[in-house]
Amino acid sequence: MNVILTALQEVYGLFVEDGRYAAAIVVWLLVIGFLSPYAAASLRAPLLVIGLVCILIENVVRTAKHA
Repeated sequence: MNVILTALQEVYGLFVEDGRYAAAIVVWLLVIGFLSPYAAASLRAPLLVIGLVCILIENVVRTAKHA
C-alpha cells in the first residue's frame, strides 16, 4: 500500500507541483481551441501534438538544469 501511495504522490507532484507546466498546457489548449475554426481540419491534431511535445521538452530541459 505504501508503494502505491508513493507512486500516486509522485504522479500528482508531476502535474500539479509544476504550475508553469500546467499553465502552459492550458494556454496551448486555449490557443488551439480559438484557432481551430480557422485551421484546416488536417492540421488541428498535428498542431496540438507538436505544441504539447514542445511544452514537454521545455519542461524537461528546465527541470534537468535545476537538478
